[in-house]
This record gives sequence, C-alpha cells and structure tokens, in this order.
Amino acid sequence: MFRFTLNFTFLTIIIRFIYYPISKRKDYVFTYYLISIIVFFLSFTLKKYEMDIGMALGLFAIFGIIRYRTNPVDIKEMTYLFVVIGVSIINALANKKMSYAEILSANAVIVLVLVFIEKYWALKQVVSKTIVYENIENIKPENYNLLKEDLEKRTGITINSISVGNVDFLKDVATLTIFYYENKKITI
Repeated sequence: MFRFTLNFTFLTIIIRFIYYPISKRKDYVFTYYLISIIVFFLSFTLKKYEMDIGMALGLFAIFGIIRYRTNPVDIKEMTYLFVVIGVSIINALANKKMSYAEILSANAVIVLVLVFIEKYWALKQVVSKTIVYENIENIKPENYNLLKEDLEKRTGITINSISVGNVDFLKDVATLTIFYYENKKITI
C-alpha cells in the first residue's frame, strides 16, 4: 500500500497539477488515473510470477491492438499517457535492491522535468479546430485572405493557416480546419 500511495501521489502531481491546468481536458484526467492504477496493479501482480518472453510479447500485442482500435490521440496526450504508465511501472516493479529514496528521486526527477518543460521551455503550442463554414465562395484559393479575415473576425483568433476539408455543394458548406497558437483564455 505504501508503493501505491507513493504512485498515486506522484500521479496526482503529474495529472492534476501539471497536465490539467495546461490542457483543461477532464476526459484525459479520468483516463490517466485509471490506466495508471491498472498498470500499477498489473505490474505489481505480474512481478510475483515468473514471466517468460512469450507472455511479455502477448501483453505487448494486446496493448498494441487496443491502441489501433481507438480514436487518434494528440501527441501530447499520448506522451502524458506514456509518462503515467512509466511512473506506475517504475513504482510497481522496483525491487528490494532499490531504496525508497531512489524511487522517490526517480519520481521527483520526472515531475521536475515535466514542470520545467511545460512552464519554461515549451514552445508555442499550435492548436487546430474543425469548423463548418457556410460562405463557400471564400474557400477558393484566390479568396484565401477573405476567408482568413472572415474566420478571424468571427472567432476572435489570429489564424496561422487554414485547411479545406470536405465540401458539400448541396448544402453550401465546407469543413475547415484552422490552425492557431494556443492561448489559455480561448475556448471554442
């Protein structure tokens, strides 16, 4: 239970105090907690049994199939998923050769690196939003500036670029993806 408490404490620091204030994605908070808890107990339980290479490859294949059957996940969310899984595995599989000070240090280094990168070293985050646009005349390449001005005026966002997706001439609408630098105050 001490290792689980240690794991849960560091996961809370990573998920609630580093990831969530920046992303504001509640759905991933839930996912990260549950996946990390399951990985912790799965790793802790499997540590008690002799695991051969076939069993390890089988587990890897199961997780690979699950990954390919889900919706695409942004790279940042995938990285945080890898971090919470890694922290859970470190905390679950640490053996008696590793002191609690070493386990605490490993967790602290991960947290400090995350804080440093997120708060001080991260570059501007480019965000995309998909919009259904009804002024179909503006999607022509020669009207790009009109399209950009119209979208900036409507959304209040300074747009970097625009990608035209599906066009429905029957309904006179187009699906556009706008790209802009993330501003923590903006929500669409």
